[in-house]
Amino acid sequence: MTTAVTDTAPPNGGSIDERRSLVADLLALTKPRVISLLLVTAVAPMYMTDLGYPSGRLVLWVLLGGYLMAGGANAINMWFDRDIDDRMSRTKKRPVPAGRVSGAQALVFGVALGALAFALLWTQVNRLSAWLALGGLLFYLFVYTFWLKRTSTQNIVIGGAAGAFPPLVGWAAMTNRLDLTALYLFVIIFFWTPPHFWALALLKRNDYARAGVPMLPVVHGVRRTKWEMLVYTLFLLPITLMPVAFRALGPIYLVAAVLLGARLLWYCVVLLREAEMRGTEWKMYRYSLVYLALLFVAMAVDRRVDSPAPLPPSPDVTILRDPLPEGAPAPMPRHRHD
Repeated sequence: MTTAVTDTAPPNGGSIDERRSLVADLLALTKPRVISLLLVTAVAPMYMTDLGYPSGRLVLWVLLGGYLMAGGANAINMWFDRDIDDRMSRTKKRPVPAGRVSGAQALVFGVALGALAFALLWTQVNRLSAWLALGGLLFYLFVYTFWLKRTSTQNIVIGGAAGAFPPLVGWAAMTNRLDLTALYLFVIIFFWTPPHFWALALLKRNDYARAGVPMLPVVHGVRRTKWEMLVYTLFLLPITLMPVAFRALGPIYLVAAVLLGARLLWYCVVLLREAEMRGTEWKMYRYSLVYLALLFVAMAVDRRVDSPAPLPPSPDVTILRDPLPEGAPAPMPRHRHD
């Protein structure tokens, strides 16, 4: 005689499959694929300082804290945008508009992730990195999600700067300060964001129009959007070459920046010449993700292989530093020197 084993009524209620589905939906709220690029831009600067290699422990804490903070911001974003997500084909299957997770659950989950991330970065990394990560979350929510996304065509230009906070977090985690080098990395992502996101907005402009979101191609048309994508790219490419001109980065980065930038510019030109949608928008959107990741990796590799002078201009100019409490001993470095 055999006894049937069932998993339909575990002690804490709900079937195992239902709990697994809930976990999958909560994970989806964090947008893992989006966060993966943010983590690359947070960790790469840790290998660009003149302090040697970061410890594996420090890198892991930055990765974990960064993921939780960005995931919390994304979950809160899905709570707030549940009304427009339900009207867009790209987003209506997300957990909240699909009804698999309630808006209240998404909000509580997002706030909890942000609080946990702040605590981990504060205790395991340093206070400055914790405040910067929290600043990125608040900027993304209050400037982009709550304010500009539904009111201005400049939503992704200004609000998209939230995506430029991860390099600041990584730099501060390693150095416990912000200087012009960190702000330079911020500027690169700031100018990269509009052509990157507008490539997707061109594809989904009907969705945005249906939801009442004033993305640039919805308000000013496809042609104007393509021209602005080109303009931002033409600003971006010289900026990426500035550290080579100042001899802060060497030939490895130079080759990578030129080749990667040439391909990005090529996509912009092709888009501008196309009168109809031919799929180039999607190709450019996907390539722009690879572009930014490889650009930051090339910076880190070049610094560690060639190790020229600290990145100018004026690397000694400190924009922000987290001072030690009065009478506290200097912290032990969280890295090993070359």
